[in-house]
Amino acid sequence: MKKSLIVSLCLIVLATHAQQVDQKQVWQGVEKQTELLLTAIPLAKNGNNNLVSPRSLDAKGNLVLTQAVKWISGFFPGELWYLYEYTGDPKWQQQARTFTANIEKEKYNGGTHDMGFKIYCSFGNGYRLTKDEAYKAVIIKAAQTLSTRFNPTVGCIRSWDTMPKWSYPVIIDNMLNLELLFAATKLTGDSSFYKIAVSHANTTLKNHFRKDYSCYHVLDYDSTQTGVVIKKTTHQGFADESAWARGQAWALYGFTMCYRETKNPQYLKQAEKVADYIFSHPNLPEDLIPYWDFNAPNIPNEPRDASAAACMASGLYELATFSKKGKHYRAIANKVLESLTNKYRSPMGENKGFILLHSTGSKPYNSEVDVPICYADYYYLEALLRSKQMKH
Repeated sequence: MKKSLIVSLCLIVLATHAQQVDQKQVWQGVEKQTELLLTAIPLAKNGNNNLVSPRSLDAKGNLVLTQAVKWISGFFPGELWYLYEYTGDPKWQQQARTFTANIEKEKYNGGTHDMGFKIYCSFGNGYRLTKDEAYKAVIIKAAQTLSTRFNPTVGCIRSWDTMPKWSYPVIIDNMLNLELLFAATKLTGDSSFYKIAVSHANTTLKNHFRKDYSCYHVLDYDSTQTGVVIKKTTHQGFADESAWARGQAWALYGFTMCYRETKNPQYLKQAEKVADYIFSHPNLPEDLIPYWDFNAPNIPNEPRDASAAACMASGLYELATFSKKGKHYRAIANKVLESLTNKYRSPMGENKGFILLHSTGSKPYNSEVDVPICYADYYYLEALLRSKQMKH
């Protein structure tokens, strides 16, 4: 029997017997940790108002904040919205509004593809929960700005502008920014946003994946004449042909979301195939929290990536609502969530208030390795909410 099949069978048994997470206990801890983080932010700012959101911890355990322009600035406001959603406590809505307002100017920033991460995680969740018309306007303007990065020759939204080794880079992460465009079509009736999102998803589906349904991180396109792929590479993975863990998470989550918005069966199939690749991989640890890259050279002595696991769990809960294998995917998501909750949470009162430990930002650049990271906490809270809301 092939090793991958044995792993898959063992996984089904493990997932089936996963314990249910005690939501009340976990959210009480989340509130306490977030209150601690809120007290740490002014000290870390030290009067620098350009620093707007928590990012991570440095090597000495000091809180690192981020500017609004960075791709991760919207995750902490999103966490606060999720706290408000779960608790209904007005104090969390007020905090969410405060931190969300700090990044509103990014709706005009045409120099980045990360508008969904920044604006939809913050203003998108805010609008969903409050129907604030001002938030609606920000979402629409941000979608208009993001649309300017679309190249019809390529069929994709350009990722980075500041990476000279690529002509027209498109990264798998960019799939998650499409949700902003789908939202803008629903809010305005303007189908141009929808068409751009579908074009990007279709082009990614065609070019970004290997035969085993793992994905590349960075594709470089000829944007001037042919629109064809020039090269397939990585930036944050171990090697061009390796499977960077968070990249696989973006693919799973992104195509699940695209199926929700379009009901294109190709997207559902792709999400299922990506999920099956991830959770039958022989290098996936027993607790289902992946190493930072599935092909990292020194497994099992490699850092884990709790952020990838949290994103995978959140994507799986939604995938379970669409797939005929929904019970299977939900059982796996439960196991991932249980592992994160029982083995990867910060002790109460520590780590400046971050929730999850052991994430990996960029191992090749030795940046944020085995530390708490804001987007791990965001997708963990989203997975917690979805585990309650999305029953199959």
